[in-house]
Amino acid sequence: MPIAGGLDIHRKQVTFGYLDTGTGQVRRGQISPAGRVHLRAWLARFADGGDVAFAVEACTGWRYIAGELAAAGVGVHRAGPADTALARGRKRHAKTDKTGARHLRMLLAGGRLPGCWIPPARILEARALLELYHDLRAGHTAWVQRIHAVLFHHGAPALGEGTLRTAQGVAALRAAAAEHLSRAGQLQVATALEVTEALEARMHAVRHQLLDAARHLAGAKVLAARLSGVGPVTGLAMTCWLAGAGRFSSSRKAVRFAGLDVTVWSSDRKGPPGRLVPAGTAGAALGPLRGRQGPRPVLGPRPPLLHHGQGPRGRQAGRAVRGPQDPPPGLPHPGRARRRRARPRLRPLALVTST
Repeated sequence: MPIAGGLDIHRKQVTFGYLDTGTGQVRRGQISPAGRVHLRAWLARFADGGDVAFAVEACTGWRYIAGELAAAGVGVHRAGPADTALARGRKRHAKTDKTGARHLRMLLAGGRLPGCWIPPARILEARALLELYHDLRAGHTAWVQRIHAVLFHHGAPALGEGTLRTAQGVAALRAAAAEHLSRAGQLQVATALEVTEALEARMHAVRHQLLDAARHLAGAKVLAARLSGVGPVTGLAMTCWLAGAGRFSSSRKAVRFAGLDVTVWSSDRKGPPGRLVPAGTAGAALGPLRGRQGPRPVLGPRPPLLHHGQGPRGRQAGRAVRGPQDPPPGLPHPGRARRRRARPRLRPLALVTST
């Protein structure tokens, strides 16, 4: 390509650096302030229609930059931040905007850029709706937890499961707040109820948009029909983040990216048995949606782990957990035992050799 460059994206400015392979000239600078208008004016210098390509990292702000580059007829390449940092190697000095743009340019010119898939506008819009629904759900949960915390702090009776989902439960909560809480506590509960009602109304509207998008996307309909426990919203999330069938080289990578694989035993053994680990963006998006779409896969319980002098119980304070590969208590370590057995045989040999 005659011109290869890199763009380092920030909120206040975009640092650029590109190489003209025909003349060998390198140009550097900044587009400030960052925005569509200034970027569009800067891209006017490539209006002659030559072979121009730029690389950008898949960080916040790449969407409008990729759109403006494509509208100007400039090739755009999206790079993964983690793989790009790995290609940089060990850091010998602090990374700056100039070095970031130069690194992207060198990777693109050398054909070593770790590329990422650039979704179409339809998928980006569905992703934005899913992220909004995720944020609304997380905010609703946080405000409900605040209500429980206020009641417990004042010694009020605990609420039952799903109390706030019915009008009778909300009325009972208001009565309990008036009886057991102080004036400030009553204001806290009243404010939390108003915020949760507003969040529920907005979640209802966003969910209808998600269902409409799922009905018009073939991948979401196929996943909802063929996978047990997957509804239209979860199917839409999996389709939007997994993308086409050729994006992953194996099904294991796709499952890991979606956060649908089962955890392994951790060293501290704090995780519950059979839980699922969300990994990457898809896992974070699917996390709050799984519980509302259907049951999780049924996973078997963990086998018991024997402890020193104990049965299959929890970890004891100050006592190490012994696995099947460890020696029984009271016996020496196998490595130390071998060294002890070998030492008497090696001493005479050393004495003979020295004489």
